[in-house]
Amino acid sequence: MTREDELIRWIQNGRRECLDELIEMYYPAILRYCLWHMPDTESAQDAAQETFLKLVRFINRYEHRGQFKAFLYRIAANTCIDLQRSLPDTEPLAEQLPHVICRPDSGYQEAENRQLLAAAYTGLKENQRELILLRYGQELTLREISSVTGLPLRTVQTNLRRAVKKMRAVLDP
Repeated sequence: MTREDELIRWIQNGRRECLDELIEMYYPAILRYCLWHMPDTESAQDAAQETFLKLVRFINRYEHRGQFKAFLYRIAANTCIDLQRSLPDTEPLAEQLPHVICRPDSGYQEAENRQLLAAAYTGLKENQRELILLRYGQELTLREISSVTGLPLRTVQTNLRRAVKKMRAVLDP
């Protein structure tokens, strides 16, 4: 039994003090995920906090089958969608990448590589960007991505392969 399994079981049995450790395990990754979906850092922090508030509310409904990470990312995805609806029309930070990713203090080659990567990423369809983000940005397994997105595993594999191929076409013309 992993530490995550123990914490979830203890929390579900009423030991709410174990929540802090569980949140510490996942907060940086969830915040990073929210940064890609929200228009600014403050909104992303709000989304991450709201994700964990919802986790506290729904933790007793969760049946642990080794899918906690996917369960948490699904909450984060839905939270970002809900919060975006309440904000004025703004682009998520990921959409702004080509314009903000190059810092003047970074080297020219690094800046050019980031610009190219950002262009390849933003050239994808929204569902393809989500798959790339979950797989390579958040390092989720294909099965976890399937659970987060609600897509069949084969569809995730196919769409991810297509997204990578499309990005490679931009990066290696």
